Amino acid sequence: MTEVASPLTGVRVIESSLLGPAAVTTHLADMGAEVIKVESPAGDYVREMTWPIIQGVSLLHLHINRGKQSLTLDLKQPEAVEVYKDLAKDADVVVEAMRPGSLARRGLGYEELSRSNPRLVFCNVSGYGMTGPYQSLPAHGIAFDTWAGIVNPASDEDGFCYIPEHASIGMHAGPLFGALGILAGIIRARETGRGCFLEIGQSDAAAYMDWYRSESWLAYERPENEVTGNKADGYARRAPGTAGMKEGVRYQIYESSDGHVLFMASEQAFWKNFCACVGRTDLFERWPGSKYADHARGNRELQRELREIFKTRSSAEWIRLGDDKNFPIAPVNSPKTIADDPQFRDRFPLYPHEKHGADMLPFPVKFPGESLPVPTRAPTVGEHSEAVLADVLGYDADRIARLRSAGALG
Repeated sequence: MTEVASPLTGVRVIESSLLGPAAVTTHLADMGAEVIKVESPAGDYVREMTWPIIQGVSLLHLHINRGKQSLTLDLKQPEAVEVYKDLAKDADVVVEAMRPGSLARRGLGYEELSRSNPRLVFCNVSGYGMTGPYQSLPAHGIAFDTWAGIVNPASDEDGFCYIPEHASIGMHAGPLFGALGILAGIIRARETGRGCFLEIGQSDAAAYMDWYRSESWLAYERPENEVTGNKADGYARRAPGTAGMKEGVRYQIYESSDGHVLFMASEQAFWKNFCACVGRTDLFERWPGSKYADHARGNRELQRELREIFKTRSSAEWIRLGDDKNFPIAPVNSPKTIADDPQFRDRFPLYPHEKHGADMLPFPVKFPGESLPVPTRAPTVGEHSEAVLADVLGYDADRIARLRSAGALG
């Protein structure tokens, strides 16, 4: 790998956060930004939230606060507020990853900070955003997925509702969109000298990530002579999103000899390749299908044939055949098994728990020929307080001692 500066070297971010929204700056730190997490003397209680707890510290903290420095400031003290302002004067970004207005109540909102730093990008990441009837409603990450219609309630054998297993969307997508907006703000600020204020609700992000289903339902509200299904289905409307996949046959999950695979020969050319590969050209002759997007929906006779065919080989064998004979097929992994997948091992060399506290996935964007910085372990509360004050702000030992004596550092 060529030793060049990381993509965000020279970008300084001041972060005030609680819990999962702090992930907005994790992406920036992973690409080389300097992220200073300003915490209350008690610290962000993310270190105790969720599971697993690894040697007394939560995986959530170890992952989302990796690569950051921790500075404790008691913002109830005027001396601490002045330190925060000093940090913001030369920063590119201030992130308020908590309820909107938390910093403004301390005299550290965008309007105040931008007076001394007009190019400052200020980003708030919150649960439901800064407007609307839910803006002050307390919530945790799953709330944004239930709000967005991503999680369907389930019932156990005793008739009690429960939260089913699902991929968390809002708590991850909100910070991701926030980081994208921050980068756009930095680019404009460096070109024009003018910063900006931006905000993102994690609920908004969850809904946006599921736009295909919600926009399909909106489309289906229009007359059927305007909005139909696709040609291969005789233009009949299917249920939106993956709900419309249940009756698929050429696009479906099948059991292999040792697990499952996802078969995706919805294009006629791929279907023909598959039939030739398994020596069943008769299946193509009988059911050639349409050129595109034909799932052979509801064809139980064909589905039975395919069910028996897929049982004859292992998942790995089917993947190799798909690669060799050119038909789409994919492994069916679980969160527990994916780390053993050869593609995963090639693309995600894990950060080891010996150095980082937990085995963690690296940032997924790659810069061929370059290497991104390996993040430092997530900090303990106030671990870098004196280093930040001395190295970033240039405070001497006497001034740091006075701040500590005044209670500014907790």
